[in-house]
Amino acid sequence: MPPKRRGTAASFGGPKEKKPRLSKLAKENNITSEEEAEIKEAFHLFAVSDNDEYPSEKEGVIATRDVRRVLIALGLAPKDNTELKSIISAVDPSGEGYVIYEHFLSIAALKLHNRTEDSISAEVEHAYGLFTHGSEGPILISHLRAVAKSLKEDVSEDLLKDMIREANGGEGIQAGVNIEQFKDVMSRAGVF
Repeated sequence: MPPKRRGTAASFGGPKEKKPRLSKLAKENNITSEEEAEIKEAFHLFAVSDNDEYPSEKEGVIATRDVRRVLIALGLAPKDNTELKSIISAVDPSGEGYVIYEHFLSIAALKLHNRTEDSISAEVEHAYGLFTHGSEGPILISHLRAVAKSLKEDVSEDLLKDMIREANGGEGIQAGVNIEQFKDVMSRAGVF
């Protein structure tokens, strides 16, 4: 009997896109691998990895005083001090002054799930206002130039034009980008 043939990716319709595997924590907290990666990246910005009290925490720990800053970096800022105190008591119940990654991820995932359409709309409007400098819009190429300049980025005029055309579905450079189109771009990029 001849040996069994193993199918190649091409024989099954071409190469398949590999989806990142969900970690146990991502599954437990009902978040995507992309959301977990974003949370982990923000956590690592403030993490201390050589804390003697937590030698087994491979992701490190963050100081409770930094919890608010990490949540802000994720766009999940607490509404007020009462919510912040509640979050800190949940992630550091013994009051040791440090938060492990697993506890922080659970709170961040919960806040992600509790984002309302109103809060997302408010974030979109705020971000849109940053581009238009508070005017009602649309975002024009001059706005993009100003943002690039303030970020000290050297962006070609052609790229700025392409950005406008891509965002507004090819309506032209003079049409700019209205708030609905801006929200669509942000959604496609995974921001909201």
